Formats: sequence, structure tokens, C-alpha cells
Amino acid sequence: MARPAVALCLTLALIVAACGGDEKASTSTPVAGKAVACDPSSLPLQTPGKLTVGTDKPAYPPYFEKDDPTNGHGFESAVAYAIARELGFDKADVKWTVVPFNSSYAPGPKRFDFDINQISITPQRAKRVDFSQPYFTAPQAVVALKGSPAADAHRLGDLAQAKLGVQVGTTSLDAVTSSIKPAYQPQVFNDSNDTVRALKGGRVEAIVVDLPTAFYLTAAQVPQAKIVGQFAAPGGDRWGLLLEKGSKLTNCVNKALAKLSSSGELERLRSQWMGGDAAPPLR
Repeated sequence: MARPAVALCLTLALIVAACGGDEKASTSTPVAGKAVACDPSSLPLQTPGKLTVGTDKPAYPPYFEKDDPTNGHGFESAVAYAIARELGFDKADVKWTVVPFNSSYAPGPKRFDFDINQISITPQRAKRVDFSQPYFTAPQAVVALKGSPAADAHRLGDLAQAKLGVQVGTTSLDAVTSSIKPAYQPQVFNDSNDTVRALKGGRVEAIVVDLPTAFYLTAAQVPQAKIVGQFAAPGGDRWGLLLEKGSKLTNCVNKALAKLSSSGELERLRSQWMGGDAAPPLR
């Protein structure tokens, strides 16, 4: 959704999914910075010899576990460390820094080497920052309070009269507007915590988030809610690592991702941390 979005290596099943963004997703390959030698001694880093990785706080499952990106548990933490290994860094040489979701894609210099935080690749963002090739693609999901009219929806049109909520700065807002076409303006909340509290408190009937987040919410945070169904985000919702515009690291990160993809490691990590049962489709 974004994010950015709320999100467990759920030992219960999760599904392939994704979120986080505020504009329509791009279908073009992100532009990479000028190539450099991809070894730690040659890379232009924030801190020489250290790879600085950004993400938001709190850091939610299934992307991170125990709100601790440094433990290597959770899909995005595991992916970040796998990329670091491909670039020649030991785990001890990876530094994490807190980067709020909405500020990550703001124009200007960055204080991280790359950011991993369920950030959708979109044309507008790509004007201001670099994106890696996608490491994940997924649908949106509707989470509704049990017993509410929205919980009985079978089609997107059934949600048009529902009181919906989304997190600011996420592709979920575009998805609601373009796909659900609600009769009432959805309520927009500052972060994932506010979005979840609004659902728990009944201020909204349903919220729209990425599918892995939806599984986590209904399993751990809002058991009085259910996943109504999933639907494709407009143009697709692909997540990429975010880097400073024109970063010389972009090509190296893409090479690392390509190796992880061709070796099957990226799929293994996806399956380990986010594999599972699908939600019913909404059309």
C-alpha cells in the first residue's frame, strides 16, 4: 500500500502480494545510475565499508519480525541481507536507518544506500528517485469488520456505498478510486497504525491494503475483521528498492537482484515468508 501499508512470517499462511504507493505503477524498466565496479571497496556508500539500508518504523510482519530489521527475519529483511551478500557485505556490515515511508521518495539527497519498505514503482516517483527492478508484485485486498455490509461484498461494486479507509501516500488510494469507485470519499489516515485503529473502532467499515498485510491484520491485529477479497491494483503494483536519483549503486543492486532471481533464492524467500492461501477475487 505503501506501504505504504501495515503488515509475520506468519506461521500461518500468507500469499504473494504487494502494496505501498501513491501513483499508478510504471510498466517500464526503472532507469539505473551509471555503472560502477560492484564490490564493497569500489561502491560509493554513505559510510565506507558499510551498506546503509532504510525502512520505516514500526516495521511490520511479514516484511520484518519483532519490529527489528536487523534480525534477518521477514521477507524484506531477508531480501536486504541477501542483496548485501551478493554485493560482498557481511551481515555485520549492514546498517539500518529509520526512513518514514512518505519521505523516502521525496526528491533530494538520501541518507541511505537503498530503502526497502513496500514502495511501489510509479512514474511520478521515478522522476525523483531511482528504483531497482521489482522484487515483488501483488494485489490489493479489502479487509472489513465482520457483520458489516462491506463484509458481504462479492464484487467491487458492492463496496461503492461502504465507508472505506486507506493510508496516505499508498497505491491503495488510487486502487479504491479507480477500481471501487466509491460514492463517498475514502478516509485517509496518516499511517498504518491510524488506519488499523479506525477499523477497530468502527470509524470505517473496511480498509484497503496489500494482501500480505491483510493476512497479518486479520490473524493478529484485528481478528474481528475478515478479508473480503483481493483485486489487482491499477497497472499492477510492483515494489522496488529505492535509491537516490542517479545513484551509481542502482546497477549493482539490479545485478544482485537478477542473481537472486535466477538462482531461485528470491522465490524461496517469498515462499518462506509470504507464501500461502489466496483470498477470493473481487471484480
